Amino acid sequence: MDGEPEVNGTGRKRRRRRTRQETEADLLDAARRLLQRDGVLAGVNLREIAAEAGVNHGQIYQYYGSRQALLRASVTDLVDRQVAGQEQGFWDLPFAERRAAMFRHRLAEPEVVRLEALLALDGDEGVEALPRFAQTRRSLDRDQRDGALPADADAVAAHVMAASALVGYVIFREAYARDTGIPLDALDDRAEAAYARMIAGLTGAGEAPETDDGGDPAPA
Repeated sequence: MDGEPEVNGTGRKRRRRRTRQETEADLLDAARRLLQRDGVLAGVNLREIAAEAGVNHGQIYQYYGSRQALLRASVTDLVDRQVAGQEQGFWDLPFAERRAAMFRHRLAEPEVVRLEALLALDGDEGVEALPRFAQTRRSLDRDQRDGALPADADAVAAHVMAASALVGYVIFREAYARDTGIPLDALDDRAEAAYARMIAGLTGAGEAPETDDGGDPAPA
């Protein structure tokens, strides 16, 4: 369980020892796969993660110290990968466009949002509800200089409230769809349009552009 088989000089197969970095990567991948398969509320069994990763159960405690620390590392790793994939030009977008991009991004990874919320409710002080906040703050400052946010706006509070509304929707969207009787895809489209109007209010832009069924701005 400690690596791929290799053939030694006697012709016998032996396993190549994985580096710590490789083992940690395997554990994080295994945790993500099980979370995606079972959902965050099903609970995560460390022995199952170890078996999925092909490592010794004790290595989880050796590397991470606790179940919570492993889950936090898994979330952080996934967020880092996602942000790295969208960082090209993302921080240069004006406030409203950044929030629209984040809406679609978070909607694509609901399990990550739920796990972040559970870790926060569990009192995990290592959870970053606002990752890359230093970069966000620089973008908010630029937004106010460029007029994408009003000069007298509380930009940090605007960002926090926009993020809160999005996280709340992502966590409860399936329940909202059941309660309202609206198909989930249709509710997502309507929520995205409503979110754009909320953001337009924060930017002082008034009415957001009307959207078509796909949620994109309708052609003029």
